[in-house]
Order: sequence, then structure tokens, then C-alpha cells
Amino acid sequence: MTYVITQPCITVKDASCVDVCPVDCIHPSQNEPGFEENEQLYINPDECIDCGACEPECPVNAIFAEDEVPTQWQSFIQVNADYF
Repeated sequence: MTYVITQPCITVKDASCVDVCPVDCIHPSQNEPGFEENEQLYINPDECIDCGACEPECPVNAIFAEDEVPTQWQSFIQVNADYF
């Protein structure tokens, strides 16, 4: 399983989640190309180790375990995967 970043992250892109991720699977970080151009951050489903460290750090409650993504944001599961 992986974690997924959903709609509340759009235009916010608070990088608190990036700072606590032990495997660096959240992109683009503030110093990576594409940070300004992308409207949200994304979690790489192949690299996520399901530790959950990112979820409580998100100030807008945009991060969910894949099996707990609210119905209205289910499309973000694929959005995150497609980014990678």
C-alpha cells in the first residue's frame, strides 16, 4: 500500500511532508525542477514504504493511505501514480 496526496494540496504545496519522509518519495521538493510548475506534490507509489510519517505533517489534511482516500478524491490515486 502507499500514501496518496489529494486535492487539498493543490496550490498549497506545503513541504512539511517532504521533510519527514524517510525514503524521499515525495516530489517535486522545493529545490527540484518542476516545483513551481506543478500544482501539488506527489507520492511515488513504488518508493513509498507505508510508514505514515507524512500524513500527520500535512497542514491541510491532503494525505491519506490509499485504501482510505475519500470517495471524491479517488482519482488522485492515479494522478499520483501518473506523475511518476
